Amino acid sequence: MADPKAMYQEVILDHNRKPRNFGPLEGASHRAEGHNPLCGDHLSVALAIEDQTIARIAFEGESCAICKASASMMTVAVKGQALPQARSLIQEFLAMTTGRIDLEATRQIGRLAVFSGVRNLPTRVKCAILPWHTLQAAIDSQPRVSTEAGADPSPHRTDPP
Repeated sequence: MADPKAMYQEVILDHNRKPRNFGPLEGASHRAEGHNPLCGDHLSVALAIEDQTIARIAFEGESCAICKASASMMTVAVKGQALPQARSLIQEFLAMTTGRIDLEATRQIGRLAVFSGVRNLPTRVKCAILPWHTLQAAIDSQPRVSTEAGADPSPHRTDPP
């Protein structure tokens, strides 16, 4: 079995170098901007929702490798999904990365499991979850989201408010 740390690093590097669905999205019906003031990550997520399904998705911005890889993998995972399934995956990913559920309890995570170890790196958790909070904000037609303590949308913050 492959070393989980090595697999994590390989996936992060691959998606950082060649992010999927990176760039502008013409004709987006939903957009949101996310910001992580702790490390300076700033990205936007754009969606084209058709018949309650994420038909197209893209992201743009400047971020660290973990954030960019998480956003890239997120777009691949939710493209083509109905909104209820996408919302469920968002919650499952957030719970996994913040340590609220074990990997064995997840149902949809699949390849996203490489991010399960981030829960052991408190300063990097917000990097991994920012794209997911931004996706949630876009779906909910909220223009902005932040991981700053008082504005952190996570039910389980990684730092005190």
